[in-house]
Amino acid sequence: MREEMLQYAEPWIDESDIEEVAEVLHKGHIASLPKVKEFETNFATYVNAKYAVAFSNGTAALHACAFAAGINQGDEVITTPMTFAASANCVLYCGGKPVFADIKNDTYNIDPESISKHINKKTKALIPVHFTGQPVDLDAIHEIADDHHLIVIEDAAHAIGATYKGKKIGSLSPMNVFSFHPVKQITTGEGGMVTTNEKDIYETLQQFRMHGITRDPEKLKKKYREEGGWISDQQFLGYNYKFTDVQAALGVSQLKKLERFLSIRRKYATLYNEAFKDMEEVTIPYQSPDGKSSWHLYILKLNQKKIGKTRKQVYDELRQRYNVGVSVHYRPVHYHAYYQNLGYEKGICPVAEQLYENIITLPLFPKMTKEDVEYVIESVKSVCKQRD
Repeated sequence: MREEMLQYAEPWIDESDIEEVAEVLHKGHIASLPKVKEFETNFATYVNAKYAVAFSNGTAALHACAFAAGINQGDEVITTPMTFAASANCVLYCGGKPVFADIKNDTYNIDPESISKHINKKTKALIPVHFTGQPVDLDAIHEIADDHHLIVIEDAAHAIGATYKGKKIGSLSPMNVFSFHPVKQITTGEGGMVTTNEKDIYETLQQFRMHGITRDPEKLKKKYREEGGWISDQQFLGYNYKFTDVQAALGVSQLKKLERFLSIRRKYATLYNEAFKDMEEVTIPYQSPDGKSSWHLYILKLNQKKIGKTRKQVYDELRQRYNVGVSVHYRPVHYHAYYQNLGYEKGICPVAEQLYENIITLPLFPKMTKEDVEYVIESVKSVCKQRD
């Protein structure tokens, strides 16, 4: 047994990252200054988008997108329940109502057929989530959006570096949201990014993260422009969601390593797949030929009857007996007490709910060694094949 817990994810920070951040600190650039712009430019180039706007975290970025999409009281936005709560919370922040569509049995991504069943006159936008890093069926989702005049906000928090039909996630929808939380493919400690190809959205996002304030002479009324060069004007209610040069410096450094990190994730996912593909006790993640996952998460579906143990028993045994820090992603959003109090009920997304009862997340991150991966494999096999 390992002496220390092998977590399901850890960031990989090395000396080059530290040096990049130290340089910013030595220069005294703490607030949003040159490094933020550098990181935004580099990230936009990486995903082949025209514009990128950095935010304090991914949730703030989602909130900004919901605002830019014009979500207001009474509007409905369709998303998946198999996600972190922020994907739906951002709709509530703007006064709208999240509507949960069910997922597909194979990819575990939102099902376009289920989306169509939930559209009505109140529907304003769609927030598909690239669950685990595997791209959703964007062609089908964009077709639905075009037919019903809906805006698409891709929650790509799991999908930095993923591709859909050969194109990078981040340039294919009006707004695309990324996260740089420590467990993601690259990290800035906390942080988020929105990419877009539309200038008006770009400008709205920039202003939203700065309290709704602008200094742009073209947006200021003539009387303000004539008052003096110091004038700024709050034109709508925004928030303080600014990104700092300290975060951006780490992001600039981490982005240079992204392809190497992705290569390792894909290599380890392949090792897992090869090890588990013939086991009756588990089902490995299906991968659609239309996309190339960035493998934020590796999820096994358990056949609890074959194993002879509950998911909780498997979870507890791996953590307590083997120090393998497995996790579960996710408890459906509408299961949370807050959403239950809003009137959401269990049973609305049967495929997602059934999946939740049977999945477990294995450790997967670039800082793992091949020996770590092999230890996880042997631990999983031992727990799943050993009858109590």
